[in-house]
Amino acid sequence: MNRYWNCLLLGTILAGAGVGLVRAAGEPAVRVDGGELSGYTDFNGVTSYKGIPFAAPPVGRLRWQAPQPAAAWTGRRKADHFGNACFQNESYSRLPWTEPYMEQGPVSEDCLYLNVWTAAKSPREKRPVMVFIYGGGFNEGAGSIAVFDGTELARRGVVLVTLNYRVGPLGFLVYPDLTKESEHASSGNYGLLDQIAALRWVHNNIAAFGGDPDRIAIFGQSAGAISVYDLMQSPLAKGLFVRAIAESGPGLLSGNILGQASLADREQAGVRWAEAKGAHSLADLRAMAPEQTAASNGRGGPPAPNSPVADGWVLPALGSAPPTSEVSLIVGMVADDFGVASSAPPQRPTVASYQDAAQKKYGDMSADFLKLYPVSTDDDVIPMQKTATRDQGRVLIDVWSSNQAKISGKVYTYYFDRPIPWPAHPEFGAFHTSDVTYVFENLGAVARPWEVVDYEVADAVSSYWMNFAATGDPNSKGLAVWPAYKPDAHLTMEIGAKMGAMPTGSTPERQVFQLTYVQRPQQPSASGR
Repeated sequence: MNRYWNCLLLGTILAGAGVGLVRAAGEPAVRVDGGELSGYTDFNGVTSYKGIPFAAPPVGRLRWQAPQPAAAWTGRRKADHFGNACFQNESYSRLPWTEPYMEQGPVSEDCLYLNVWTAAKSPREKRPVMVFIYGGGFNEGAGSIAVFDGTELARRGVVLVTLNYRVGPLGFLVYPDLTKESEHASSGNYGLLDQIAALRWVHNNIAAFGGDPDRIAIFGQSAGAISVYDLMQSPLAKGLFVRAIAESGPGLLSGNILGQASLADREQAGVRWAEAKGAHSLADLRAMAPEQTAASNGRGGPPAPNSPVADGWVLPALGSAPPTSEVSLIVGMVADDFGVASSAPPQRPTVASYQDAAQKKYGDMSADFLKLYPVSTDDDVIPMQKTATRDQGRVLIDVWSSNQAKISGKVYTYYFDRPIPWPAHPEFGAFHTSDVTYVFENLGAVARPWEVVDYEVADAVSSYWMNFAATGDPNSKGLAVWPAYKPDAHLTMEIGAKMGAMPTGSTPERQVFQLTYVQRPQQPSASGR
């Protein structure tokens, strides 16, 4: 409640004081690999350093190569604006994702930049560090998107970092001549290599910003959550972070893996994609305009390469031994991660289509499912689908975590169910990505009729995340107790208007939904926003 009223009071003060107060007080400087940077300090005492190059532009012969060191500069470089987003088809609004979730600024292949927010006054402060990895289905996104602004979390005591990584075909093309060119007999995973290069830069330089290189936590949402888990498995990322948070990683939790292809299979898929573009060699591909790489091949054409691959270098090869040790983890979902069924014809489901889908999905247990989630009329179907999907998500968090807890030691699971207040579109509920606004405490970035409870939720969830980054335990005085995962407890943490442990599902629900879980291979290929 206090934070809500403080925000209102601050808004009143700023409105009366004018723009001059917003642009305050100085340009402090730090020295990092490459040279000296000057940042910008706001009226809260938070200094931002934007557009810091962590690798050379991946252009020309560096297209589809591992990131190379950034060139040094002379003099003091102004880090006062974001760098380009990595090349992608620009999309500024796509419901339910409006501009603050989408608008990434200029796009270019020259895009390997990161951003730092800190309120530390001295390198000796050694604040915990949080590094965010965006989602976007490995097709889009940027560290500059409005809801990822790190000001509030930095003001509250962490050093916050966002980064860019290559997406789409420029980030994930697997191609025979690229494999031959590589000393590691690998291709693809360039986007993951960008993330690793950024983490290495953070590990080497974050002390200059008052951060603790021994307390780096990574967190990501959707494809960013899948990236988090990939980084946990990658031998190239070992030692670069000590904790991880995976928010809404599709496939990660559902077991609904979209298929695992070998490196050779992905190479052949890359050849088909390239030939559909008129490219028959690596030289043709490197001569291609970036716009052409991002253009669709049309309905029925070869799909664009846009997911990590188990290459045996960045990620363990398919069939290799599972890891024996990984960092501690927070993992969870948003209530409506899996979407809201359309009520518009012809997609509107019927009782018959609902029952038929249950038979196909649950087989011999379809009668059990229909007993748990009965429908009498067509109007019942969409609400019941929503309820069943939410319940399934909680059960599958529980199933997935039973394996993960063996190698991570400590796992904390959650279920975020606060719907964003949105009178124009109540059907979206707690939609995929909506939690990020709360995690960053950036409610002001999205124009909605926020209520007191929203500020309370934002305060709580950001506190849990920062506590975990600092200590490995999300709990602290004044917050509802969040129990660590235990295999036989079947509990998860509810985060929303209600805060506290809640059941992941009844015994009948667990019996039905565990049938839909496919044991997860070494690395995921599913992706989402």
